[in-house]
Amino acid sequence: MAMWLRLGAVSAALAFGALASTVFAQAPAAAGNAARGKVLSQTCLGCHGIDTYRNAYPNYEVPRLWGQSPDYIVSALKEYRTGTERTFVTMHAQASSLSDQDMEDIAAYFGGHPLSRAAQPTSAPKPPAAAAVCVACHGADGIGVAPMYPDLAGQHPDYIVQALKEYQDGERTNPIMVGMGRTVTEQNMWVIAEYYASLKPALKTLPRADFFFTARR
Repeated sequence: MAMWLRLGAVSAALAFGALASTVFAQAPAAAGNAARGKVLSQTCLGCHGIDTYRNAYPNYEVPRLWGQSPDYIVSALKEYRTGTERTFVTMHAQASSLSDQDMEDIAAYFGGHPLSRAAQPTSAPKPPAAAAVCVACHGADGIGVAPMYPDLAGQHPDYIVQALKEYQDGERTNPIMVGMGRTVTEQNMWVIAEYYASLKPALKTLPRADFFFTARR
């Protein structure tokens, strides 16, 4: 019985990865101007440039963006701009003022120093059972297996949990993640989040140099 359960889990992960690849196969590659993105990102850094800065309600740490996949950043910004795939009001207001080129430039800046598997420690932890399906897209190391998948290594755990809850509640509508969210208990959300948050190399908060409250860890 245990063997069949293991085989079932492997099959589910493979099927999940294949379906995700089909859904996102047409996603365009981000091709932005990082120098221009650095200027445009100053508004972003009002929240994302302060380590431990928290969204007031619901209460969670805003995500780290330095090292994130540019393709994923562009995709997320476009979803915030439409206001249908992601319904967060503050980000909708910010993204509504951005052109496609603005988004690609911002993404090129934040994603200009991508996470590298070569920098991983030799004794990386093994993924918990709760994350068995996550690794099909986000990798066992928290680095997405394709550019359109977000890197999770070093991300704030409460942000990961918040994102999963939003997929579960329909506030985010990506079909792959909505299906995932429906199957994950809150306890397992925290198991997944704490695991990915612990991994190195990790996403970071890029400090806004001229911002009084900026703090670098």
